[in-house]
Amino acid sequence: MSDGSIDSQFTDELRSACRTAVGDELRSITYFTEDDVEQVYLRSDLDQTADLVGFAEHERMGFRSQSAYRNTQLGEYEATIRMFENGYLTRIIHGSHGVWVTTDNMSMERFEELTSTLRTLLEEDAPAVE
Repeated sequence: MSDGSIDSQFTDELRSACRTAVGDELRSITYFTEDDVEQVYLRSDLDQTADLVGFAEHERMGFRSQSAYRNTQLGEYEATIRMFENGYLTRIIHGSHGVWVTTDNMSMERFEELTSTLRTLLEEDAPAVE
């Protein structure tokens, strides 16, 4: 787990973009690479004992599985949305890094806005993990 090695300006951009797209339904934001994971936001009413390393190991499978969807009639991979009893997890990957965001229930349009916003951040502001 990281000790804050991701650029603080980038984490501020992630928090701002997610708050704008998701609003009060935002639960958490986690940035990850093949080698690192850093939670950049956790809503204050949530338990801080989540197994980020375990989640990261699962979400890292997305780095490898993206190739399975190349050249299909579905188009390019954009995001993965997982539904749970108490909320949703949205994972966006670009290149060698990604973000997963957990939310309360919200409309598909807001998931699409969140995905688009985060994809742009990952493409344009790709920080190097020190």
